[in-house]
Amino acid sequence: MSLTVLQEAKPPFIPEGAHAMTIVIDYPPGDPGTPPHRHPGPAFGYVLEGEMVFELEGEPPRVVRAGEAFWEPGGDVIHYQDGNNRDDIPVRFTVTMLCEPGKPMLEFVSEQELRAKGWSRS
Repeated sequence: MSLTVLQEAKPPFIPEGAHAMTIVIDYPPGDPGTPPHRHPGPAFGYVLEGEMVFELEGEPPRVVRAGEAFWEPGGDVIHYQDGNNRDDIPVRFTVTMLCEPGKPMLEFVSEQELRAKGWSRS
């Protein structure tokens, strides 16, 4: 048997009644990904193939490559980028998201809020 720890994180409190969803996302070469959004709870991911540009509010963009893990705390933190870093190959990643009861798993951020929070981008 072999066991490899991909990441460890201390997520925020998870309320009773929360649910989890695990998804696989495929973006073709050059795809910019999902527009700026947020998740009500933490999200934990792993890049299966390719390279993803990953940017959270208050952090500089970074490239996450196949075999690397990522996470975000959720809540009010804006997830600015999750697109394909390459224009010659697809990217494929899996994400497990935890969601508070009664809230959508993904909420797009308005243009007004993006302008107001422009200072929070590195």
